[in-house]
Amino acid sequence: MARRPDPTRKPALIQQTIAYLADKPLSSLTFRSLAKALDVSTFTLVYHFGTRAELIREIVHANARGASPDEASKLPITTLDDYFDSLYLSWQWTQLPENLHRQRLELEAGLLEAVERDELSVTRPLFNQWITMGTAALVSFGLTEEQAQIEARLLVNMFHGVQFDLVLNQNREASAAVFNAAVSHHRQRIEQLLAEVAR
Repeated sequence: MARRPDPTRKPALIQQTIAYLADKPLSSLTFRSLAKALDVSTFTLVYHFGTRAELIREIVHANARGASPDEASKLPITTLDDYFDSLYLSWQWTQLPENLHRQRLELEAGLLEAVERDELSVTRPLFNQWITMGTAALVSFGLTEEQAQIEARLLVNMFHGVQFDLVLNQNREASAAVFNAAVSHHRQRIEQLLAEVAR
């Protein structure tokens, strides 16, 4: 009788891989190097992931699930204050030292996907998902769809830019100052647009 597969094995391998990549570039990842590091056979990795592209896809998805705090994703966004509270909560999460590694992987995965466009398509949908969520919130407050899309994309681009600064320079104070200034400008812009729509 065939042995039933262990449902915890694949998630465990993914988490071990994310830990393994703490000081290594995602672009260097191969089944052979990973198998050696995790002390498993390459067959085990092929069995669970099939291809390198699928392994990277799984890593990015798992990393993305841990790349924003549950509190922020579950926070009801019914007012403008809720919207900005969720932004600050997400930013506080990025400040945790253990999360710099996750942010670096997220940024690197996006750059890798820009080169391997035919094989990888994970980061772009996640990026667009953030824009879609922001757009929906801003429309619910009264912005037009066009205004909301522009402002949501501007915000997501800003957030990723400050993340890059934080990962690259690891200067939390400087990054936080830029984030706070950018969010303040974002709020002024949203309030101005809402006032214009209300006229």
